[in-house]
Amino acid sequence: MNADLGDLTSFLAVASAGGFRQAARSKGTSASHLSAAVRRLEAQLGVRLLNRTTRSVVPTEAGQGLLDRLRPAMLEVKASLDAVNSFRDRPAGLLRLNVPVSAARLVLPAIVPAFLTEYPEIRMEVLTDESFVDVIAAGCDAGIRYEERLEQDMIAVPIGPRTQRYATAASPSYLDRRGRPQHPRDLLQHACLPGRFAGRAIWPWEFERNGEVVRIDPPGPLVVQAGGGTELAIDAAIAGLGIIGLFEDWLRPHLLSGALEPVLEPWWLRFSGPFLYYPGRRLVPAPLRAFVDFIKRPVGPNA
Repeated sequence: MNADLGDLTSFLAVASAGGFRQAARSKGTSASHLSAAVRRLEAQLGVRLLNRTTRSVVPTEAGQGLLDRLRPAMLEVKASLDAVNSFRDRPAGLLRLNVPVSAARLVLPAIVPAFLTEYPEIRMEVLTDESFVDVIAAGCDAGIRYEERLEQDMIAVPIGPRTQRYATAASPSYLDRRGRPQHPRDLLQHACLPGRFAGRAIWPWEFERNGEVVRIDPPGPLVVQAGGGTELAIDAAIAGLGIIGLFEDWLRPHLLSGALEPVLEPWWLRFSGPFLYYPGRRLVPAPLRAFVDFIKRPVGPNA
């Protein structure tokens, strides 16, 4: 029985994404196109592969069995086809990255324009996602995450600044009105603007000075979802609603302009910068290999 490769790819995308609309967005096609492909495959195989409800799409037992065998096979097909790139003068093709919004804003702008200028036959697609998805299941070649979020079986390559700080700041008007905290525990008496990842608890704010580590659960009138809601929190802080905690690099323009004032700067926590990570399989796609080599290059006047 010869199933259409395109229909198999469509089934894999839908099953991995958990829905037709989600898969359509990641593949740049329509949900109806994917639905028709899966129906054709089911008709050809004579079994139902996906249980569909208005809220979810879940593989059947037969569908899960096919998915478990199909996923590694399709990765090998993709890698094998990409090996042809080694015979080209310059690598070409699509590079798909799954990254948090912070990386898209703070890391990639210093890298992507120069990379795509050097490799004009490579097309890059960047998907922003704060849910720490499996990059392979999401149909991506690689992702960007911080060290504590890396999967152990992945290859990790440093990308972007190697040290960052988590900053707290507020508008001068707010601090004039409510006072300037002198110790992290003072924040418990202030209005804070914390964030959370989808489906997760509000993350605590952590501070460190001279070996003393302080963690607090920031109280406040506004909680935003990481990534998409971050600019709202910044605008609220500038408007005087409270104290925001965020990457120093993200807040820097507002700190330099005076719209925000540093709060507890001697206590700001330093942490390791992000990593590009990807599966350690035998054949690395040529666009990804070119990108890894590019970010490994020395930078600076002596490069």
